[in-house]
Amino acid sequence: MLARWRWVLHQMTKRLWFRASLFSLLGIATALLAVFCKDYIPESLPARIGADAVDKILGIIASSMLAVTTFSLSTMVSAYGAASSGVTPRATTLVMEDTTTQNALATFIGSFLFSLVGIIALSTGAYGKQGRVLLFAVTIVVVILIVYTLLRWIDHLSKLGRVGETIDRVEQAAIDAINNRVQWPHLGAAAYPCESVIPSSALIITSLHTGYVQHIDVQALGAIANTDEIQIFMDVLPGSFVHIGMPLARTVSLSKARGEELASSNEKIIATLAIGVRRTFEHDPRFGLSVLSEIASRALSPAVNDPGTAIDVIGRGVRSLTCWGTPKEPAAKIDADCQHVYLRGLTVDDLFDDFFAPIARDGAGLVEVDLRMMKALVSLAQINPAMFRGACTRHAELLLKHANTALVLEEDRHKLRAAARPLLH
Repeated sequence: MLARWRWVLHQMTKRLWFRASLFSLLGIATALLAVFCKDYIPESLPARIGADAVDKILGIIASSMLAVTTFSLSTMVSAYGAASSGVTPRATTLVMEDTTTQNALATFIGSFLFSLVGIIALSTGAYGKQGRVLLFAVTIVVVILIVYTLLRWIDHLSKLGRVGETIDRVEQAAIDAINNRVQWPHLGAAAYPCESVIPSSALIITSLHTGYVQHIDVQALGAIANTDEIQIFMDVLPGSFVHIGMPLARTVSLSKARGEELASSNEKIIATLAIGVRRTFEHDPRFGLSVLSEIASRALSPAVNDPGTAIDVIGRGVRSLTCWGTPKEPAAKIDADCQHVYLRGLTVDDLFDDFFAPIARDGAGLVEVDLRMMKALVSLAQINPAMFRGACTRHAELLLKHANTALVLEEDRHKLRAAARPLLH
């Protein structure tokens, strides 16, 4: 279950409250540091430094950071709304996980609490003259940190929530997920065999929840398979939608296990799956491609009428799929402890269907989008003919069918047929 806990911790660290809480505790601890370390400061040092001004500085920080935090929160909410309405609601999650925004807000909140605790401690006389010196030095460091964070935050505000910047995030999330899946095609498990290999007596494990599979702890499945002497055939992948009673996996006993033991295995297998209300990007390459396609479809809608964004997204889709066809590293071997766990792999047809099919349907009436999409298919077929050509040819034919019914001018249809000639001959 170690991989499961790592995944849960990773999800937690991407939440805004986590960084804000961490920085707040750090600010409080820093303010109280001078109380416990004041005895190490020489008594003659406060007169030379002039640390009496620290209370005024802390007052300025407390009042200004509260205002800056309120302004930043309102700006952040506006950026989330812009990303949701201008790009797609599915991309808002990536904007919310922006580390620069989280670090800025956490710094402002932490600085506010630092100054507030410092003012309270000063009013009680807890610091003394030596403690004021240390508090003054720490306050100067905090001021430098605030200035640096403000400068970064001002620059970042010019991009936060913008269409291009949000699309960049979606593309990078898709590429990261694809690269991870290229390295681990079956998430560390063995390749799923033919259906005829699985005995008809295999025990079926069904879902107890309804939602999307967000994570599968393959290492935990391997430990279960080795301990209980069973083979586990997973019928779902991250991104699969499951409902109550839907088959999740099938198990085959390698020994004469009793029914109670197999039932215990089933409960442990179900516990290795994280099922939530929405899909996530990390382990689901198809979701990243689907969101990119959704952005292009929104741009092609009559209400937006922005074919330039759709053309830009097509180029990003080519870059993402290129990572699948030209892996930088060879695929990893099966995890030594997961040889009795079997998972299905992703197929090129599914990846192409997720990305190209919606754009071909919604952009069929615009010849510039059709031509760009046809050129993208030709490019992918040239990048890896053995892997991509069949899917490229199928989608080129589908695009021609959509265009023949949507394009008005014969000249436009002729241009598109000419662009498709490398795939159809």
